[in-house]
Amino acid sequence: MKSQPAHNDVIDSKAAAKRLFVAVLCMILGTSSMYAVAVFLPAVQADFGVSRSDVSLPYTYMMLGLGLGSILMGKLADRFGVSAALQLGAVCVGLGYILSGFAPNIIIFSIFHGLLLGFFGASSTFAPLMADTSMWWSKYRGLAVGICSSGNYVAGTIWPPLVQYGIEHMGWRNTYIAMGIVCGVGMFFLAFLMRQRPPKSQVQSPLQLGMANREKPFNLPIPFAQVLLCVAGVGCCVAMSMPQVHIVAYCTDLGFSAARGAEMLSLMLACGVVSRLLSGVICDRIGGLRTLLLGSVLQGVALLLFLPFNGLISLYIIAALFGLFQGGIIPAYAIIVREYFPIRDLSKRVGLCIMSTMIGMALGGWLSGKVFDLTGSYEAAFINGVVWNLVNVGIVVFLILRIRNAQPPTTAVPLPA
Repeated sequence: MKSQPAHNDVIDSKAAAKRLFVAVLCMILGTSSMYAVAVFLPAVQADFGVSRSDVSLPYTYMMLGLGLGSILMGKLADRFGVSAALQLGAVCVGLGYILSGFAPNIIIFSIFHGLLLGFFGASSTFAPLMADTSMWWSKYRGLAVGICSSGNYVAGTIWPPLVQYGIEHMGWRNTYIAMGIVCGVGMFFLAFLMRQRPPKSQVQSPLQLGMANREKPFNLPIPFAQVLLCVAGVGCCVAMSMPQVHIVAYCTDLGFSAARGAEMLSLMLACGVVSRLLSGVICDRIGGLRTLLLGSVLQGVALLLFLPFNGLISLYIIAALFGLFQGGIIPAYAIIVREYFPIRDLSKRVGLCIMSTMIGMALGGWLSGKVFDLTGSYEAAFINGVVWNLVNVGIVVFLILRIRNAQPPTTAVPLPA
């Protein structure tokens, strides 16, 4: 029987790089529903004859399910390995898409999104894969987690135009079924390539990794520090979800075609891929907390730009800027947890942070639709996003001030041979 390589042979190794590539592919397939549903929104609204806020419910349910499921899937990955979580998620992603294609009304449609595509589907990728990736890398941990999470935005880049093409040529229901087959089957087989468990020394030797202050992150009790991070996650993602969920509908309201809106969403998320890679490099230099502050401030600036500029060219430019500014925000939470909190429950705490961000995305997607229904325009929805973004910035500034006079946590400590 072939022996397993020692931990110092796999950390930052070619094997870790191959595993990272597979993780990105799993992320592309498993989180496809996060962005596909935004393109389906106008066609589904017309088919079911519901309001803008009601047709936002599938996205809201899905993001809530993704957030809540991240904790369960994180625990499942800790106990049985990330491969088991991915296999379960693959089955549910496939079923979720296919059953949604046959849904008779918006309620059943929303339930399939929340339970299958969100709670058991996409949740099997986000927190488990980012936590798993952080255990395979030391020197380039921030970059590796950024690459892993960029798979989510690659999904947002490639799926919207493909979905729009499918809707135009074979209808939204058949497009849902086709996505179920492609994403479910592809993710299931990729999961077999993730069977090796993370190096045990990374999990079981926290004191070797500079964790002397991790029992009191930011000089705060662990539960309070976790709550603050979760509230910050809600705030930044309420703001983030407004353009991501409603950009297609916003464009149609301005008189542009849904195809132009899908292109803007694709451009936004393509720039988000670049942002996540750059943010990963920045994380390795200034840490996750300061990277989060940088991304949050710039995201608020991009949201404000939507208010005075609504021409076609300007919207393309702002969509690109928004993607460049906000792409590194969510993976920064995984780095922050890895830097400041105990490793013994890493996946659970990353899952809690991801849950809060997904709750923010879910709330923001619905809230923006509700504000539109009440005001008849998206201007107030953009302002609402800016206010929530300020909540995030305030919390991050508070945490930075808490550790201002303390030595930053060690992010890369050589492991013993």
